[in-house]
Amino acid sequence: MKSIFKHFLPILFLLVNYGAVAQNQAREKLLLDFGWKFAYGHPFDPAKDFNNGTSYFSYLTKAGYGDGAAAKNFDDRAWRDINLPHDYAVIQPFSEKGSFSHGFKAIGRNFPEVSVGWYRKTFQIPKGDLGKKITVSFDGVFRNSIVWLNGHYLGTEPSGYDSFEYDLTDYINYGGENVIAVRTDATMEEGWFYEGAGIYRHVWLNKSNKLHVASNGTFVRTEMDGTTAKIKVRTTLINQDVASRTFLLKQQVLNRDGKILESQQSASITLKPLEHKDIEQVILLPNARLWSLDDPYLHRLQTIISESGKIVDNYLTKFGIRTIRFDANEGFFLNGKHIKITGTNNHQDHAGVGAAMPDELQYFRIRKLKEFGNNAYRCSHNPPTPQLLEACDSLGVLVIDETRLMGINDYHLNTLKKLILRDRNHPSIISWSVGNEEWGIENDVVGARIVSTMQNFAKSLDSTRAITAAISGGVGVGISTAVDMLGYNYIRHKDTDKHHATFPQQLSWGTEEGSTVTTRGVYVDDLEKHYLSNYDRPQNDHFFSLEDGWKYYVKRPYLAGMFIWTGFDYRGEPTPFGWPSVTSYFGMLDLCGFPKDYYYYLRSWWTQKPTIHIFPHWNWSGKEGQNIPVWVYSNADEVELFLNRKSLGKKQMPKNGHLSWEVAYVPGTLEAIGYKNGKREINDVVKTTGEASNIKLTAHQNSIKANREDIAVITVDVLDKNKLHQPTANQEIEFSIEGPGKLIGVGNGDPTSLENEQFLSEIQTFEIANLQEKLSETKIEESAVSDLAKQSGWQKAFADERLQPFGEKYAAVLYKGEFNLPANYTDGTFKFFFNSIGKQQSVYVNGKQLASNIAQSKNGNTFELDVALLKEGKNEVLILTTPLTKKQSWETVNSNPGLIQMVVPASAWKRKLFNGLAQVIVQSTGGTGDIILKAKAPGLKEAILKIPALPAPQRPAIP
Repeated sequence: MKSIFKHFLPILFLLVNYGAVAQNQAREKLLLDFGWKFAYGHPFDPAKDFNNGTSYFSYLTKAGYGDGAAAKNFDDRAWRDINLPHDYAVIQPFSEKGSFSHGFKAIGRNFPEVSVGWYRKTFQIPKGDLGKKITVSFDGVFRNSIVWLNGHYLGTEPSGYDSFEYDLTDYINYGGENVIAVRTDATMEEGWFYEGAGIYRHVWLNKSNKLHVASNGTFVRTEMDGTTAKIKVRTTLINQDVASRTFLLKQQVLNRDGKILESQQSASITLKPLEHKDIEQVILLPNARLWSLDDPYLHRLQTIISESGKIVDNYLTKFGIRTIRFDANEGFFLNGKHIKITGTNNHQDHAGVGAAMPDELQYFRIRKLKEFGNNAYRCSHNPPTPQLLEACDSLGVLVIDETRLMGINDYHLNTLKKLILRDRNHPSIISWSVGNEEWGIENDVVGARIVSTMQNFAKSLDSTRAITAAISGGVGVGISTAVDMLGYNYIRHKDTDKHHATFPQQLSWGTEEGSTVTTRGVYVDDLEKHYLSNYDRPQNDHFFSLEDGWKYYVKRPYLAGMFIWTGFDYRGEPTPFGWPSVTSYFGMLDLCGFPKDYYYYLRSWWTQKPTIHIFPHWNWSGKEGQNIPVWVYSNADEVELFLNRKSLGKKQMPKNGHLSWEVAYVPGTLEAIGYKNGKREINDVVKTTGEASNIKLTAHQNSIKANREDIAVITVDVLDKNKLHQPTANQEIEFSIEGPGKLIGVGNGDPTSLENEQFLSEIQTFEIANLQEKLSETKIEESAVSDLAKQSGWQKAFADERLQPFGEKYAAVLYKGEFNLPANYTDGTFKFFFNSIGKQQSVYVNGKQLASNIAQSKNGNTFELDVALLKEGKNEVLILTTPLTKKQSWETVNSNPGLIQMVVPASAWKRKLFNGLAQVIVQSTGGTGDIILKAKAPGLKEAILKIPALPAPQRPAIP
């Protein structure tokens, strides 16, 4: 039995770390993503911001005085139900008054009504958790977030990208209800690209012993001696107890399956109350399996604190065993092997969902990049979500991790510190970037000083990785002379050879290159429509074309490699256009992840996969006899082109180049055949198609996990009667869904599309206005309410102080108020979220009684209203009460009878095809069974896709 327990112990540790229910549980990490409430506030009008910060004592004046929507007892029942991650920018329409850099979304300074978002979450904490350390951590909130728990102000985080954590331990109502409130303000932009808005990353509730490993408190570094790995572990321990604690610290190296490979235990350690201590340990692991691009194998480090034989904390760290080295003349080496960096820059948004990307979408995007040989990812230009780094670790992609803002004060350096401490165990990260295109300081001594300070600070935290900064201006001055690893942004007019000769010890690579602008599926410029051809060319004279850029880097060994601007298109920066273009044109893939043609150029020269790609499509009705430029990307030795089986000639493929022909258009079949060593190896075909007749739906995975988080990314394609892809189709497709799934976003990659990306119900609320009262010293019978309502003698409600003498004098109070409905009220469904304003009360709307003599309720009452009862314009509310009173003058009684909520159901989900393609994303709602997605359009055969939602464990979460 003892041997069996030993065998399963590592697996038990893994489960406990992720919050599985277990006896003597030492640490829990619980997802706090589900069951939030959301509503819009206002950046400068307190009345529209739920009167937050307007009380006599504000939340900055005295502890626990969060008011308005920050108050624990605030009534949020009329708010929208949402789960996280959530981006309230992506659901806004487009407007010419919106920001160019943010894709003209109607959010920001010109749109105050939708630029502030409020979130509230109610949850329980068991009594048994009293005595634990409990924190809440946010992976990222855009932006200027303010957080309260039970009305207690926790803090403000100005950045939309930094992860942050607050201690809840002493504020919690153990054994009862707790409310976390978050106010976000996206009025001010932080970057010059689409950034989203709101709690767009995960939130976690963490529970641990007061003696524990600090948050992000392990640092694992690896060295190799032959096949033996030397694993150096630094652990930061904290004792937040009131007494000294004496304990043992054990480190266990586990393989992917949870098997213990090696372990080490410390001698006895003592920490005084509130003491921090770093403990260094070294573990030797023979025959170590390395992390690499082709075999991204991840080990686990289980850090165990035990006291008197009892485990009081366990902390799991994923890491990879690998070595990295940069050489000023030869570039980059991974595990001693030379690797040319073939990377892309990317922002953090995707079609349909904006910045609120489910975890699987991170993996989907990294796989798409890796397919064409992208081996490195630059986080442009901000700390990424942790799940992006996990995807790079798991799939084998190198990373430049970048801080948001250069500077030397506490804010700047603490931001950099949080980034490094959070991310330092990811084997994918090979460099910390401390700046990007800081034009105001790039070329002067101030910039050199700042980068030196930031660089030295970063090295004090992690000396194992290169420190870089990206330079777009001149080199040989300022930042470029002081940074260890120079990042060139666009070298068309820079002499890198001269700079390398002048600074021979400086490392260097291309942090941005290419900057070509194209529109997927377009082969003739249409400047009126803002569409640009897919034939590779530089944006202007300041840039290389993609091909010329790669040729420059590949022949210079001292340049470690290059990062193309960009892997994916992104919202904002629609260079070289403005309105109504709303997304960029730079990507190798469009906003949905559909490849543009030069995806295949990169695949030809960045991978060893046999590749051949011919373009354009061959649908050119009306251009018969006219020459069409035909390009072929391939890594074959030679390529021969055929039109309707007639050879148009065989050509030798230039290294790192492409081939082209001028072909007089004739409908039919265009075929390119690639030869390797004189033998036919690969071919590609484009054919003239007929009109679209069928819709085709294809999911990126055959099933999804029934865990409320997993997704299927669906490609929407149209085919002609011969089942050929129709490359110019632009019909509008309508979608519907059945079963345990929901639609969360649609897109098509069209940079000028102003269509909705999500289709949600519309929620409006109406206050009970002009509240008046009629006081009575005797009881009022319900039968008399209607007549009394018509009489005069009303006064402003709650004009008299509600102390006990008031209750002794008046036996009843009749209140009268009104709410006004718009002309389209018949489209909606209605609820009256009623709040008690009496000890007993009867409630009427437009003369119809909703409730009779109901008792005061702490949580209020909800009444569904029949639309037939309502009318456009003024509607009357009557409330007959036994009055509320208070004992002391500083107490308050509720004077707000509640809100009327109108919900207009969402319209059907739909999206136009763009050059034959669109995309829809389906997410699990938690149940098992078949999700049925249907797509239809006039004149096309309906498509039906079945996606099984299979049983799967859900991550431990707060319900």
